[in-house]
Amino acid sequence: MYNNWEELEKSIINCRKCKLCQGRNHIVFAEGNKEADVMLIGEGPGADEDREGIPFVGKAGQLMNKAFDGLKIDRSKLYIANVVKCRPPQNRVPEEDEATACLDYLRNQVMLVKPKIIVLLGSTALKNILGKEYGITATRGKWIERKQIQYMPTWHPAALLRDEAKKIEFWKDLKEVCKKAREMNLEMEKN
Repeated sequence: MYNNWEELEKSIINCRKCKLCQGRNHIVFAEGNKEADVMLIGEGPGADEDREGIPFVGKAGQLMNKAFDGLKIDRSKLYIANVVKCRPPQNRVPEEDEATACLDYLRNQVMLVKPKIIVLLGSTALKNILGKEYGITATRGKWIERKQIQYMPTWHPAALLRDEAKKIEFWKDLKEVCKKAREMNLEMEKN
């Protein structure tokens, strides 16, 4: 584990821990406020993210930004990362060995950010952070507390593009996050 951002970011620059490094354009480390009260964790970069090196800039990210705008969430006050830092081919779900190879980076990010709330975007984030026994359909929208961090599992924004009905639940879950953040006096909304 690294005690500062500079060492952590340097450690990942030439990462070759798994086969995902072979097809990447950019490592998509994270984006946002490194002292954020609220952190979002997704699955992995897609084609747009791989091209730009920034998480959630493609269609799913644009949809997420619309929800943020509607709820007055300030994206710049959040810290946004993914389970894997390199794009899986054809945007497939990361394989277990790929996720495992990146988990120490993600754990280190959480340790340095020290968020009070973590929003788990989709099944891959949920299972890799809280455990394989969790399912997104059963757990979505329910607060889970671990080590003084409040976790809110919800749909990955890409799932909303495939199933319009999930947009309402995603919106509701983000509203719960805003409510909890206000109760805890945490920064995430626009002034």
